[in-house]
Amino acid sequence: MVNIKTIGILTSGGDSPGMNAAIRAVVRTSIYYGREIYGIRNGFRGLLEDNIEIMNSQSVSNIIHTGGTILKTARCDEFKTEEGRKKAYDNLKKHGIDALVVIGGDGSFAGAELFCNEFQVPVVGIPATIDNDIRGTDYTIGYDTALNTVVQAVDKIRDTASAHNRLFFIEVMGRQSGFLALNGGLATGAEAILVPEIEDDYDKLMEYLGDETLKHKKSSMVLVAEGDQAGGAFSISQKVKEKFPHYSVRVTILGHLQRGGSPSAIDRINAGRLGVSAVEALLAGERDIMVGIRNSKIIYNSFALSKHDLRKLDSKMLDMINMLAV
Repeated sequence: MVNIKTIGILTSGGDSPGMNAAIRAVVRTSIYYGREIYGIRNGFRGLLEDNIEIMNSQSVSNIIHTGGTILKTARCDEFKTEEGRKKAYDNLKKHGIDALVVIGGDGSFAGAELFCNEFQVPVVGIPATIDNDIRGTDYTIGYDTALNTVVQAVDKIRDTASAHNRLFFIEVMGRQSGFLALNGGLATGAEAILVPEIEDDYDKLMEYLGDETLKHKKSSMVLVAEGDQAGGAFSISQKVKEKFPHYSVRVTILGHLQRGGSPSAIDRINAGRLGVSAVEALLAGERDIMVGIRNSKIIYNSFALSKHDLRKLDSKMLDMINMLAV
């Protein structure tokens, strides 16, 4: 093992359920291997503001079941500048921190890669985003919980949709990626989904809504990713009302409801696996990498791979939506 005595940890970007479970794993694994561990509050901003404090086993007691992040997260434009990153590095050295664990998404990893290369600080990333769109891993912390939140919400909405024979447009998160909309749609039996990856999904939706057989359905659910090219759920619903006035159309925006809540068992377990693996990777001399999960096994990928291009949707699963909506 390399000579790393002290490790820092921060969470960055949007919060996601399971981040606390990952923090707990990193802190206690560091202690297990005889290393000091410092928590950095408010993401990269905390590095610049010297908002850094030592952690112990008790610091992470009773957090495995909680959503959000006890270390907080915040945007930091100053970290994008050379002067800002130098200030962050000086604060790391002030506390004797030899290496860093960054829990976040592709934007966070871009900053982490730059910091690692500029100052030769070993950095390992743990993927955490409810969008599940980071290349190089099958899984990101928070996605499973968010997906279950979507499914539970849509199931409840379908009850009232069926009672009134209504067409519901339900907007889920996913500015650049449609994983929540796709898998949420499959899990709830949605009639259609609209996702950023498909250019003509709006035209297909209009064609589908014009089908006479749809009139015999008790309810119809359309899941819309917030970043769909045709616009959000409100915009699309207005166009549908104009073209098909006979539909009783309603809209629900799930919004930040999807980010919160107690993490699922899968998110807790995988957050633990990734947290342990991140510390062990640093102690083994790894740097400038993200730990991920591929085919249920822990893997390492360079930040360069993980931050370029988003994971692609499975085209077969997209076809399933249409097949099962007949």
